[in-house]
Amino acid sequence: MPKLVNIKKSVMAADEEHASFIRNIMREKGILMINMIGSPGSGKTTVLEKLLPALDLRCAVIEGDVATSKDAERIAATGTPVVQINTQGGCHLEAHLVRKALQDIPIDDIDVLFVENVGNLVCPAEFDLGESFKMAISSVPEGDDKPLKYPSLFHKARAVLLTKVDLLPFIKFDKSTFWNDVKKLNPKASKFELAALEDKGVDELVNSIKDWLNEVRGN
Repeated sequence: MPKLVNIKKSVMAADEEHASFIRNIMREKGILMINMIGSPGSGKTTVLEKLLPALDLRCAVIEGDVATSKDAERIAATGTPVVQINTQGGCHLEAHLVRKALQDIPIDDIDVLFVENVGNLVCPAEFDLGESFKMAISSVPEGDDKPLKYPSLFHKARAVLLTKVDLLPFIKFDKSTFWNDVKKLNPKASKFELAALEDKGVDELVNSIKDWLNEVRGN
């Protein structure tokens, strides 16, 4: 048993070195790096499709999926540089994969790097990618109990997005319960409500991203 623990520590330590390298690069170049974490179908890609054209900033995206390049193709259609990472069964991205993907990102010519992690509320929350912060994304159809069922993510996230709020009239979802639970876990988290297909809430998120970028650059 002790040998197994040592091996695990060794693997995690190696990935932490990659995360530290990425973090230092982001700081050196003044890049805001956001690790987007949410379930499959929570609307991560749709949010990016609406957000990227609305941002008056130079952006790039790293797309994490178990398989296919469908989401990367959607991002590419916005004219944004994008790199696809397929984990071939892995439930989350790891820093060594992101570091490799950075070789194909125009790192000297971007302001914001979005990492759309593999659809999962558990594993991605536990792995440091060298990001500026994690962004939790949960949709109305998933139910209002997600913060308490997956507390690690909501506790760590700098921002929480509740998506597909246009479906509230048609789905049993207690918005007060959702946000109260988020507040219990993370009272300082920035909170956003979006109906991305209707552009609702996009402007507020755009303004916050610009503020976060200024923070990263010490402005």
